Amino acid sequence: MEVALIIFALMLLAVVGLGAYLTVKAVGAAKRGVERTVVEARRAVEDTTLRAKSFGQVGVVGALAQVRLDLRTSMRATQQALADGVQADASLRESLVLFEQLSAHGHELDGQLKRLEQEPDRRRTAELLPDLRERAAHIIKAADSLRWAARDRARRFAADDLSLLSERIEMESGALRDWSREPVDDLAAAAAEWDAAQAAGSAPKANAQSTPTPTPKSQPQPRPTPTPTAPPAALNPPTPTVQYPWQKAPRPESAG
Repeated sequence: MEVALIIFALMLLAVVGLGAYLTVKAVGAAKRGVERTVVEARRAVEDTTLRAKSFGQVGVVGALAQVRLDLRTSMRATQQALADGVQADASLRESLVLFEQLSAHGHELDGQLKRLEQEPDRRRTAELLPDLRERAAHIIKAADSLRWAARDRARRFAADDLSLLSERIEMESGALRDWSREPVDDLAAAAAEWDAAQAAGSAPKANAQSTPTPTPKSQPQPRPTPTPTAPPAALNPPTPTVQYPWQKAPRPESAG
């Protein structure tokens, strides 16, 4: 009884522990999903704000917003292209590592541009703007190079795969269309082989028929002694009566 209680308690603890683990995992997944949604929503709002500033304002503020928008757009596109490509091509992992290092410089520059948007000294910001644009151009050029290299690689692999598949399809189509030889050439060859076999088989028979075989002189043979045969049976022989042990013996008066 005590052993059964211990086993039941252990099973109950295992079920409770498993339930708690699954609950923690579900809460963590839900939390990560909410955080991801919040980040994406914040990013969308910020991009919309930058786009509005770049079109609606002139001067240093509009220029800073345009630089930030170009930088963020290029970095996000490259990140998405490499993340999608590394799932099909493992050799892009090194490119993804390089992009992570480039992203550090991009985040640093984006934060600096964001702080300069709140800078009240517009003259000082205008003096720093050419250098900031040059740094952003270098980062954007590097990100675009990685993105287009990954896309060209994927496109080349797809083209090679399609070319190889097309060659295999052409070979299979040619094999399927090779029906002209089968009904004519194969049947003619089979008929020629049949005629040759018949000719080879009939030649020994003809030679055997043309050569006479000497027969020995006939000698008187003793006449066979006739074997006595049994008289023919009647057409309808009487069927023997089967006497079962449970039947009564027939009476004499019933015999007549």
